Order: sequence, then C-alpha cells, then structure tokens
Amino acid sequence: MLGKKCKRRSHILKILYKLVDVHSDRLGLTLAKLIFELRVSGKNLLNICKLVFKISRSENNDSLFQSDNMMGVLLEVLQNEDAHANSEAFLYCLGTIKFLSGNTLLLNELLKKEAVEILVELMEQIIHFNTVPENISTNMSHLLVQLTVTLRNLADLSQSRPKFLATNAFMKLCSLLENYIYDKDICTNVSRILSKLSLYHDCCMALAECSGCYAIILSALNKHPDKQDLLVRMVFTLGNLTAKSDTARKQFHELEGSIKTVLCLLHTYCDLDKKSQSTMSSTKQKHEGRKQPTEVEDVLIKIVCLLANLSVHPKVGEDLAADQNCVLCLMQIIKYKQIDECEELVINTLAALSNLSYYQNESSVMSKMRKDISNLLLKYMLSNNMEGILEATRVYGNLSQYEDVQDFILEHNVYKFIVTLLDSGQQDVCFSACGVLINLATNRKKKMLLKKEGAVEKLVECLQDFGCSDWQLAGLVCKAFWNFVDSTKDVGLYLGFEETSKLLNLLSSFLDEQTALDCQWNVDIMDYQRECWEAEFKPVASLLLGKIQSHHSFLEPLPGPL
Repeated sequence: MLGKKCKRRSHILKILYKLVDVHSDRLGLTLAKLIFELRVSGKNLLNICKLVFKISRSENNDSLFQSDNMMGVLLEVLQNEDAHANSEAFLYCLGTIKFLSGNTLLLNELLKKEAVEILVELMEQIIHFNTVPENISTNMSHLLVQLTVTLRNLADLSQSRPKFLATNAFMKLCSLLENYIYDKDICTNVSRILSKLSLYHDCCMALAECSGCYAIILSALNKHPDKQDLLVRMVFTLGNLTAKSDTARKQFHELEGSIKTVLCLLHTYCDLDKKSQSTMSSTKQKHEGRKQPTEVEDVLIKIVCLLANLSVHPKVGEDLAADQNCVLCLMQIIKYKQIDECEELVINTLAALSNLSYYQNESSVMSKMRKDISNLLLKYMLSNNMEGILEATRVYGNLSQYEDVQDFILEHNVYKFIVTLLDSGQQDVCFSACGVLINLATNRKKKMLLKKEGAVEKLVECLQDFGCSDWQLAGLVCKAFWNFVDSTKDVGLYLGFEETSKLLNLLSSFLDEQTALDCQWNVDIMDYQRECWEAEFKPVASLLLGKIQSHHSFLEPLPGPL
C-alpha cells in the first residue's frame, strides 16, 4: 500500500531518486509513477513532474504512457495536490498532459479517466483563487494555457460533449474568459473550445443560457481586434449561436455596441482583403482555382455569416439594411471576389444580401442601391456555381418588386436564366425562380416575353413534378399563374390552350382533399405537409381554378388559313 503512510517511505524514496539518474525513459517513467504514488510534495513533486514532462516531449515515448495507468496517476496529481502551493509542478504536469493529448489513443484514455471533469474543476478553483488581486500569478496564467489546450483537444471527441455539459463547463469557460480577458493565449484557447462545441445544438443551447455570454464574447472581440485566430473563432461561435435562435439574435443586437463592433470588423477586414488583392495583382501572383481562403478571407466568411444570421430577425435586419457601411462592404465583396476563388465568402455574402433585400422600407440602403446590386449579381447568374446562382436569384426575387429592377432583368436577359432554372429539378432553385417570375408577371409586355421563353410550360411541369411533395412551392407556382391571368379575360392568350388544360387538370386533382392526402407524404412531417396544403396551396389554387374556369373556353381554336 503506497502513499504517505507507506512503511519505510523515506528509505524507498531515496533508492528511487538514485535510480532516476539512470538515463532510461522507460525506467524513469516507472520510477516517476512509484514516486507519485508515494505522494511526494514540494520540490520532490516539482522535480518528478519535470522528469515526466521531459520524457513526454518526445512522440517516440507516447507508447510508454499507454501502460501502467500513467494517465490516471498524472490526473490524480491535479486532483489531490494543491495547485497554488505547487503551481510550478502543476505547470509541468499539465504540460505533460497537453503533449500527450495530441495522441488519439492517449486522448481517449484521458477522457475515460475523467480528464474533463478534473480539468474543469481545477479551472474553477484557479478562477476563484485569482479573483483576489494579490493572488494573481504568472504561473497560474501559464497553467491555464496548458489546461485549456488540453480541453480543446478533448472537445474533438464526440464522447466528451456530455461531460462538458454535465460539468457546467460553458459557464466556467465564460467566467475564465471574463477574468482573463487581457490574456491573448487563454482567450484564444477558450475561443477554440467554444467554436468547436458550438457546432452542436445541445452545447449551443448550454452556452446561450450562460448569463452574459454575449457581452463576454463581445469584450474579447473588442479587446483583441487584431488577433485573427481568436476573432475568427469567436465570430464563428456567435454565428452558430444566432443560426437558429431568434432569441440569440435579439439578445446580441440589444447588447450596447454589438452591431457597431461587428460592422467595424467587417469594414476593417474588407479593407485588408482589398489591399491584399491589390498586392497580389501588382506582384502578378496567380491564384486560379484557389480552394483555401486566406486568413483575412476566413475572418470575413465568419463575419458575413454572422450578419446573415442576425438579419433574419426583423428589427436587426431592418437596421442592417439601413446601414450604408454594411451594405457597401457586402457589395464590395461580390464586386471584387470570384466565386471559383473564394466560394464560401461569396455564397455567404449573397445570402446576407438576400436576407437584407427582404427589408424594403424608406430607410433601406439595399432598396436605394438596388440597381447597382442587380448589376453586380449578373456575373453570378452567368457562373457554373448553382449555389451562387440560387443566392443571386433570391436577391433578384426580393428586388424585382421594383419596376426598375424588373426592367433591368428584361434588358439584360436575366429572365431567360430565371426561366431555365425551372428545369433544374431542385425544389429550392425552382422556389427562388418562381419568386422572380411572380413579380415579372404583373406587366403585360413582360408576361408575353416570359410566355415566349417557355415559362408557362415549365411552371406547369414544376407544379406537376413537385406539387405533392412541396405544397409551398406549388402555392408559389399558383401565385405566378395568378399574376399571368389576373388582369385578363382571355386566359388562353397568356397561358395557351394546351397548358391551360393541363393546369386545370392538375389544380382539380390537387385540390381534391382525398387525392392530396393520398400523396406519398413523409410520415415524420405529415402534419406539417397537411398544414402547408391547407394554408399555402389550397387558398390560392382555389382562386386560380375559379379564375381560369370562368375565363376559359374548352373549345380548341381552329388553325388559321394556310
């Protein structure tokens, strides 16, 4: 039985210390384990921690730590000894664990030995101790750096998530960030942990519930605006928090200076990116087909994604759409960037513009700049990137409520691309295309151009192909047809006899409740699909059917004279 009460403990330790001088890592580690188990303290603990640290620095020695429960012994040191009395020894012990956590096998071993629980508890103890100014020491800061690196490595394991949740780690990480806001290394490590875990909904919810988490993250952004690796992860975390939660969007927006900080970062990194592009052009550096974004582009990707998420909230969206700096920066990105060079940044920017273009009040800069934006979107409609085309089409769908944008779409033949999108076979693409066609079909001249381009036939096919599986899309197709026939008594003039007959048959069939209910609906979302049929499709389809039936002759016209 080892420990401080072990018989002849002093004698055994003397023998062990003499053997430590033998230059053998395997023997050294075995001796260290025995000495640790004899519960040494003070300088003896420090010296043995230094020895183990030295052995761990070589990857060739990783296998030595996989036996004899060495990982458990190291964690016991952290759990049983006083961190403040043995801060330097703890520094070497944690440094050892940090090195070893880079090995997947040893990382899993650490997780099984409750490393998350032990490290989070130790972190809490240090935070509590260091809230008293006279207790703050450099060693403690260094110790926290090693600790947070290890937690970041553990966060890579999916099995660690329940442990982070069970230990209330997110609240403690926020507290650490708040208390060590001046320490770049600690802040960066915490940002790495949060950005990794915030990818998961349960962790995201736990972080969002932490009191003051948005204010603390915002403070870190303001404190370290030039530290890109910290910025990119903190903004990424905010993007994850605001991706699906309107409450998160509202809370962040209401935080004093939050939007100003994000827009300042956007402006700063847009300028940095433009300068780097000028440098590349002047030095004639070629980067065709470049797949990996630069560090500056990576920050921009995360900032723009955050703005796109925030703008889903009506109040936030209206404010951002009315902010000239925001809109001009986004326009700058789509003006100078090529989608094949930095796809994610361009797609995110187009998505942000799509969200902002939804808000069309008198103060909207998006509305005021609509012609310029429409012109910038042209190159994306001509690209081979379907996601880029989709996002550009969504922007056109919102802006085409204005007649001058409709004229632009016709003048530059954008409408031809829009009609072609109905053949894509993708519901989201067809949905966006229908949004533009609904607006274009309000004018007689434009209706005829759309009909000539084959829009009517393609809309009928779209309804036929997707009607049963997507009642929202089916309802949108009906709205497009309604605008085609709304102001006329001659339905055949705009739809054609054959297409009108097909449309009548489809509407009659889909409006029959039994037929609609017999569609092969997804069992998991059957109630949702039923609601969509009743709310999104049935009302407009019924009106359309009545309109066509009252203004359509079922007698097929005879051909004209030869």
